[in-house]
Amino acid sequence: MLKYIKYFTPSFFAIILMFFYLQGVFYPTICLLVYSVVLIVGDLFIKDTQIQKFSYPQILDLSIYINLPILFVFVFFVVSIFCNYLPIWYIDGFKIILNIDFMQLKESFNWIDKVSIITHTALTIGSLGTVAAHELTHRKKDKFDMFIGNWLLSFSWDCNFAVEHVYGHHKNVCLPEDPASAKRGENIYWFILKGIVTEQISGWEIEKNRLQRKKLSLFSMQNRMITGYMRSLSITILIFMFGGIVGILTFLICSIFAKVLLESINYIEHYGLVRQRNKPVRMRHSWNSNHFFSSVYLYNVTRHSDHHRNTNLKFWELKPTDEDAPMLPYGYLTMLYLALFFPFFYKRIMKKELIKWDQNYANDFEKNLVKN
Repeated sequence: MLKYIKYFTPSFFAIILMFFYLQGVFYPTICLLVYSVVLIVGDLFIKDTQIQKFSYPQILDLSIYINLPILFVFVFFVVSIFCNYLPIWYIDGFKIILNIDFMQLKESFNWIDKVSIITHTALTIGSLGTVAAHELTHRKKDKFDMFIGNWLLSFSWDCNFAVEHVYGHHKNVCLPEDPASAKRGENIYWFILKGIVTEQISGWEIEKNRLQRKKLSLFSMQNRMITGYMRSLSITILIFMFGGIVGILTFLICSIFAKVLLESINYIEHYGLVRQRNKPVRMRHSWNSNHFFSSVYLYNVTRHSDHHRNTNLKFWELKPTDEDAPMLPYGYLTMLYLALFFPFFYKRIMKKELIKWDQNYANDFEKNLVKN
């Protein structure tokens, strides 16, 4: 049973996070520190190399489906911490049900706590929202999964991910035109800004071509970009009705930060790798990671090489490998922190790994690409 329960960890942790926030000052900062230490240190010592079989995939699907209501509640709860004016029923609810003076609670948080809350909210939107949606929006023929996946993306204002990532990135990965594949030595902050803009352009281009083939107007509700924006806008309007302008600003800051984290992960997953045009994507064209905590918390997106090899595989069907794919030296959170906050050390570490890739994985054509 534990092999099923472990994939509910991100959802359970979001609920636990709200509980600890209700304890007041210092707890948000402590939570972020403990979370970071556990994932970073845990990944150093526990590897994820076991291939497990599951008889009840519906339970694993449920571990993702429940993210939508939990993320909705979590985001509104975080927004309420920053708002100056809140509905009376909301404040009274905390007093009656939990015997908590919510106004006094939110005033207790210092600025470090508030930065920690924003940071952890972005990480939570990334895990429960974007990563879970990554799984569901690859299931292109399942309308329910696509519905849940697209709504999960709406919390990061990233409806484009279901279009550009699925139909663009997977086609162009490791080619110069792919906005989600980082070149060797590329500045991560420039990569993030460029990626956000060019991925939107690419998404609109993909939708324009699709709608033209169907002889439909670009500016219609058949456009998945437009319907995606409408989902995010509807959540933003609800937050405005709940928490006013401050509520919207809080939500947008968390959403933008979550998008920045996604682009940072994109930067890591294919950093410095190249591919011969018109040749199939192989395991060597993604950085893999066999780190247990990262795998559990990110629904095996760490098994990225196998995902690019076969996008039809469900997250529990992906295989860890260290034979046909290059390996990240550390877990995802470690690599994320290094790339974002210590880019010099990140590039220095990855320079050694890229030498191994050139020698052990690249074909002759790719070796020439690297030299040029």
